[in-house]
Amino acid sequence: MPRPEPFFAAPLRATARLAGAAAFVLAAFAVLPAQAADRIKVGVFPSSAALPFYVAVNRGYFKEADLEIEEVPMTSHPLTVQALVSNGIDAAVNLVTLEGANMESRRPNTLKYISLNGQNAQHVIEQFVVKADSPARTLKDFRNGFKLFSAPGPANIGAARAVLRKVGLAEGKDFTIQEQQIGVHLGALQSGNFDGGYTLEPSATIMVAQKIGKRIEAGVISTYLLGNKSASAFAAGAVMSGRFMADKPDAARRFAAAWARGVKEAQADSSARGYLVQGMKVPPELAATVPLPRIVMARDMTPADVGDFQKFLDIGTELGVVKDRIDGKALVRAF
Repeated sequence: MPRPEPFFAAPLRATARLAGAAAFVLAAFAVLPAQAADRIKVGVFPSSAALPFYVAVNRGYFKEADLEIEEVPMTSHPLTVQALVSNGIDAAVNLVTLEGANMESRRPNTLKYISLNGQNAQHVIEQFVVKADSPARTLKDFRNGFKLFSAPGPANIGAARAVLRKVGLAEGKDFTIQEQQIGVHLGALQSGNFDGGYTLEPSATIMVAQKIGKRIEAGVISTYLLGNKSASAFAAGAVMSGRFMADKPDAARRFAAAWARGVKEAQADSSARGYLVQGMKVPPELAATVPLPRIVMARDMTPADVGDFQKFLDIGTELGVVKDRIDGKALVRAF
């Protein structure tokens, strides 16, 4: 006659079976591949305002947000807008606001700005330069067929023309102006084919340091178009496409958070300027001297910022760069 098993044997066998099943499940999960990070294509135009992007990439903020970033170089703002519309990129870190506003006025919800770059004589981006040996001292000296180049795109050349008109110059009589890619601005002065131009940072700092050019005046949008040297000309900013935000709202939120970390450190940590060396090909000895705009996240805009932004957008409508008047508050998205 078999001996009766102890009262605790059956529960032990059940526990063993459960443990074995749990081990099988864990083993099955162990062989599954890890979930892939969200891949985001980001357009980057060569301006010092792109610094937060390189900070976030190099310090791992996008990676920590489980984002795989593909940098897509952009040579002009119209190409950036086209890439956003055609889904060639999901975001752009420095798109001019007038061209973004123009697209939004034509096709609402195509894109939204998550941060804006405030520019003026203190926070320098746009400026007029001339050859180092030019006798010109002020914008009013651009006369007698002065040959100028401009940063590319309707917004840039439109702003340059408007500033020169404000100081009393006539195109065709006093000056001529042509769009040129940022990458050729230094060579355009050096070759003698142009007397000067409307350029952006870091191009201006490089040409001045190399004694190829000299600054005539910076922050001209605030001074001549907004009528206030201290106003923030929100002429560019970081943007995400409407499709990306709708299809991947969580990835968009994580991108905005990583971008905000990059913005904060780009402006507060002087060592971050070093990322301009590789990202923007700025000579190492100049990286610390390249000026930056006042970058403001959409969530942190003050009433004065909102007013400055709207005034700049309205000027864009007057210039014909923006098709219809657009509400600046509808053009931004706070995260």
